Amino acid sequence: MKKGLFISFEGPDGAGKTSVLQGLLPKLATFGMDLETTREPGGVAIAESIRSLILNPENTTMDDKTELLLYIAARRQHLKERILPALEDGKLLLVDRFIDSSVAYQGFGRGLNVEDINWLNTYATDGLVPDLTLYFDIEVEEGLARIAKNRHHDVDRLDMETVDMHERVRQGYLSMLDRYPDRIVKVDASQELELVIADALAVIVERFFKN
Repeated sequence: MKKGLFISFEGPDGAGKTSVLQGLLPKLATFGMDLETTREPGGVAIAESIRSLILNPENTTMDDKTELLLYIAARRQHLKERILPALEDGKLLLVDRFIDSSVAYQGFGRGLNVEDINWLNTYATDGLVPDLTLYFDIEVEEGLARIAKNRHHDVDRLDMETVDMHERVRQGYLSMLDRYPDRIVKVDASQELELVIADALAVIVERFFKN
């Protein structure tokens, strides 16, 4: 039975969610729960291997459904090896991307059937959903400009996508925000990093540590 707390971090490219997650760690450490952080796709050896396959810029012929199924396979392995053990140990688990990314990127971005993706997510996770999802929202062009300015890695396959694709992804996230208002909370990611961290912390405190 799940004993810990599960918070996922979502957002379009360049929203800064990974930086916010890292900035939250010292602040959340004061609340008395053991912390664990991980990411998708990845987090465990098999899922990291799948991540490399997905992001390899040489794989330009990858079919959209193949891409989706690879993400789903990585998610399942990550769940079994990392997510469920952390929750069973009573940890506060922070995950950089989870089920909503597949809906936003492969559903809205690629145009695959969203209900099929929802079914696959449920199948892969046995119905597990985060206790809270923080969605970091930013205009697409601003997010992509941040990436270009701060790039510290080689161009991967997803870096080659069009602006239109990223616009559809953002609209997908905004659609889920309307669909799951009890779980997903929007944070303005266009602010300075410290302000974004403060806003995210306030949401977490209000939801889980108010008393």
